[in-house]
Amino acid sequence: MTEPFDFIVIGGGSAGYAGASTAARLGLRVAVIESAEKMGGLCILRGCMPSKALLESALRAETIRRAAEFGLRAEYLGADGPAILARKRRLISEFADYRRDQLESGRFELIRGRAEFTDPQTLKIALLDGTEREVKGRAFLIATGSRIHRVAIPGLEETGSWDSDEALESAHIPGSVIVLGGGAIALESASYYAGLGSQVTVLQRGPHVLKEFDPDVAGALAAAMEKRGIRVLCDTSLQRCEKRGEQKIVTFSRNGETHTVEAEQIIYGLGREPLTGGLGLDRAGVVLGAKGVRIDDTLQTSVPHIFAAGDVCGPYEVVHVAIQQAEYAARNAARLHRAASEPLENIDYSLKLFAVFTHPEVAMVGYNEREAAAREIGCATATYPFADHGKSMVRGETDGFVKLIAECSTRRIVGASVIGPDASELIHEIAVAMYFKATAADLARVPHYHPTLSEIWTYPAEELAEK
Repeated sequence: MTEPFDFIVIGGGSAGYAGASTAARLGLRVAVIESAEKMGGLCILRGCMPSKALLESALRAETIRRAAEFGLRAEYLGADGPAILARKRRLISEFADYRRDQLESGRFELIRGRAEFTDPQTLKIALLDGTEREVKGRAFLIATGSRIHRVAIPGLEETGSWDSDEALESAHIPGSVIVLGGGAIALESASYYAGLGSQVTVLQRGPHVLKEFDPDVAGALAAAMEKRGIRVLCDTSLQRCEKRGEQKIVTFSRNGETHTVEAEQIIYGLGREPLTGGLGLDRAGVVLGAKGVRIDDTLQTSVPHIFAAGDVCGPYEVVHVAIQQAEYAARNAARLHRAASEPLENIDYSLKLFAVFTHPEVAMVGYNEREAAAREIGCATATYPFADHGKSMVRGETDGFVKLIAECSTRRIVGASVIGPDASELIHEIAVAMYFKATAADLARVPHYHPTLSEIWTYPAEELAEK
């Protein structure tokens, strides 16, 4: 047996790499164990980057179709699915190659294989070459990510569908699709296919899409998608799926009545779940919770020297949070390595960001109204519509609004949402304001260039400052 590693990371995705590189910079002896044939992790290979590459093509297609609105002569002649897929693969290959180079940089030992705890300090690794290896560690980071969450729907397997992984790898653009689900994956899929000209129906179980957002924001997105020809049906209960000829049919109930919808393809977009199987967590003493591996604010699991980060533990399944968690975990592991009595860092999720790249985009930072109420934070809100904003009118993007949430007593900004053009970019202004604990009056006093999209934030800020 060799000397134990100071920090062993299970998983080489965004969280795993961030944890390993942080630990290595702190002088720890680090190993990264990656079982996938192709390195890169979910974000690069099957999530954020490939989906945004496809969505960019759909956005350009919508721009072409609207050319006459801007006094231009152009005609949308359809999508070249193989060309769109080839561009996506080229980009993803570049991103994945860069991540592979980072993992193979020599700053830590990269072990290719599948890890399993045999006790709280030991991992048995089934190497990709067919052999086995055993390693010991003083601290561990579980960063194995997530997998597609499977819900049993009668007839779906026989009927056939694409999950998000399969949709990202298909060059075929169906003439019509039924999207099952109302979360980010489902709605981005709906926007992609609708943008390229497919007829799209979204079936959502809950009362509104995007449960992370307040109902007014989610409702505005559903309305905007309907304007673009996407049929959005909430409060549905899926009954069964079947195939008739070349068409696939979904039967569902809504408002006490049974309905059917048919399309060429079904897109399964019912979310993901933590990937915890096969890790031997019970032998390590690691306890699972409602969102995968149970962690506290120091990123420690039920076993103090074993940490977790990313989708495998939640509570927010987004890349920047996974990276932040992993960096906290690595720093806390270094503290444990130096002295068990040294205080550990507690992560703060109050600046959590979330964005969905639909058309229009939607994004939020901090608390929504529901979360603020649950924390008994007395809040005031103010909104302002893009339909009354000069730059958005010039751009022809007038759906949606911005929304600020501030404490009643101090007027300090504690949250914000935006649905509209470039929402994923606009939200960062409020993230910066919140980082520096700005009040609504502080934000209102900041000069904003005219005409820009960003200046729309000054209107709800002024309203809140004056209340």
